[in-house]
Amino acid sequence: MAAEQLRRLLDPRSIAFVGGRRALLAIEQCRRLGYDGDIWLVNPTVAELAGLGAYAALEALPAVPDAVFIGVDAAKAIEAVAAAARAGAGGAVVYAAGFAEAGPDGAALQNRLIEAAGRMPVIGPNCHGLVNAISGAALWPDVQGCGRVERGVAIVTQSGNLAIDLTMQQRGLPIAYVVTLGNQALVSIADCVRAVAADERVTAIGLHIEGIDDSTAFATSALAALDRSVPLVALKTGATDAGAAITSTHTASLAGPAPAHEALFRRYGIAQVETAEDLLGTLSVLHHHGRLPGTRLVSLSCSGGEASLMADLAPPRGVSFPPFDEQTARHLTELLDHRVSVANPLDYHTFIWGDQPRLTDVFTAALGSGVDAAILVIDFPAAELDDSDWWPTVNAFADASKRSGVPGLVTSTLPENLPAPVCVGLRATGLAPIPGVAACLAATAAAATPEPSRRELHRVPANAGSGVLLDEAAAKQFLAKAGLPVPPGTATEVAAAPRTAREIGFPVVIKSLAVAHRSDVGGVVVGLEDEEAVAAAAESMRRLGTAVLVERHVTGTVAELLVGVQNDAPVGWTLTVGAGGVLAELLDDTATLLLPSPDTEIEDALRSLRMWPLLAGHRARPPGAVGAAIAAITRVCELAVETSREIEVNPLLVGRDEVWIADALIQELV
Repeated sequence: MAAEQLRRLLDPRSIAFVGGRRALLAIEQCRRLGYDGDIWLVNPTVAELAGLGAYAALEALPAVPDAVFIGVDAAKAIEAVAAAARAGAGGAVVYAAGFAEAGPDGAALQNRLIEAAGRMPVIGPNCHGLVNAISGAALWPDVQGCGRVERGVAIVTQSGNLAIDLTMQQRGLPIAYVVTLGNQALVSIADCVRAVAADERVTAIGLHIEGIDDSTAFATSALAALDRSVPLVALKTGATDAGAAITSTHTASLAGPAPAHEALFRRYGIAQVETAEDLLGTLSVLHHHGRLPGTRLVSLSCSGGEASLMADLAPPRGVSFPPFDEQTARHLTELLDHRVSVANPLDYHTFIWGDQPRLTDVFTAALGSGVDAAILVIDFPAAELDDSDWWPTVNAFADASKRSGVPGLVTSTLPENLPAPVCVGLRATGLAPIPGVAACLAATAAAATPEPSRRELHRVPANAGSGVLLDEAAAKQFLAKAGLPVPPGTATEVAAAPRTAREIGFPVVIKSLAVAHRSDVGGVVVGLEDEEAVAAAAESMRRLGTAVLVERHVTGTVAELLVGVQNDAPVGWTLTVGAGGVLAELLDDTATLLLPSPDTEIEDALRSLRMWPLLAGHRARPPGAVGAAIAAITRVCELAVETSREIEVNPLLVGRDEVWIADALIQELV
């Protein structure tokens, strides 16, 4: 849906409210926000409600409404949508539940709703609607905490109640739009992102996502926001039911849908957060300062305890406090009369408290050290106490931020120690208030999410299902024909295993082809040096089945990798790399990328693993053939996408000069 189609609905100059109590609640929200457009009530059972004359039907209105709020039950809502579409309304919000979320009968009702709407945009059903705090338009049948703003952030969510919670924030964050989507029958998250990003008064967009139906449309909307310099931040909640097609692989259990969504957000430059608090904090940074260039920070506080707390909380949140360079450290030492041990985070001590010119000089010097952002830690007294002594420090920090051009953030040791009036005052100085040091650091890291890539996704049909699961022998034959390094091997019967081993050449490995996780049941024996040992091992596997695979035993391994390429619906093709072999389940050490991914991204993913030192050559041990491993991984990815097969290699044996595929499973998609 084009952004222009939603413009009348999101920023209406006239609104028709259909219904009774819910319609009146929405009208009350418009009045509270000072909406000055036309408001009409449609209710065939009364002549007047809440001081408004009631119209019997939408067709009786004096003009065509830009937006229609429909607060009646499901069946009547369909009739109202049809009437609004016939009249040429700009769009509608359907509050009623009982549609697709209610099962097959509800799904049938939702199909009727879609048919009734035709080309008219409809938000919902089963949603709380929208608030435009710039114009005061509220198609919202409940309380909400927004106030009128001239510009601000937009929040798009699939949860009405969470949206209410977010509007009640007490941190001075200006919210321009709130849109709740419910079932997304006609208007999706992607549609809303494109539409609100097109409003030049929107500074950033916060997303609460339970699921994404169309990853390509979502990615396109993210890029459209980028084109308008509107950054996105996402809070993804809930697990999907998208189980892996290869149910026996480690990739499915170790990667799963969450890493696939994380890879999607990372590729398209969308900051990801874990809590609603971090969502608001990141939006505060983005609203005031835009996307941060990096995560090198300076922290300023008048307490060693606060400085230590900041330093301790930084590493797990992906930010750093680099030491001051020699010149800056010397300047700060002089400004602080040689009475302070200068370090970052900086405890500037209280002997300059209240001296705004001196504080400004100290802060300006600290911010001139080549950092990406600066944080002032300051806890204000309770609202009933005098806080006048605190503001010289804030004003000095604001002046230093402006002089240096370094984005300034203000936080507090305890979240409640930046009360709402203080947050409003901080915003007026150009500083981003983020209550609570942990939330501030998390928001800073998220706001430094790099610019997105514009590469397309490799996708498969959403309804792709599982086809034939190849056993290891067939899978390796397929991979070998594609030019991948597979050890010489032959599938045979138990009785013929010794002869086969002699033909291949010792030492060999023998594996049962009857089960997937063979190591757990004695289905793999390695390092066999003669026919007698092979015969004994093969006979021990007869209880599992008569088919075995005999292949050359690869030695000289530096490290073992897991490589999995699968269709993570609805995101598309993903690559998971990680610690392989017996370490796969023990370490849970993986990284997931969207495909296509260039060699540089694959190398970065390998470097991000905890087992990377093994590949790099740990403690004078020889490094592995990383280039050969990346080439093999890339070929596996190409092969999976080209042939529509999910492929897991576990392990990929990485030697000093070469790599070998020691085990593989392949699932065809149909």
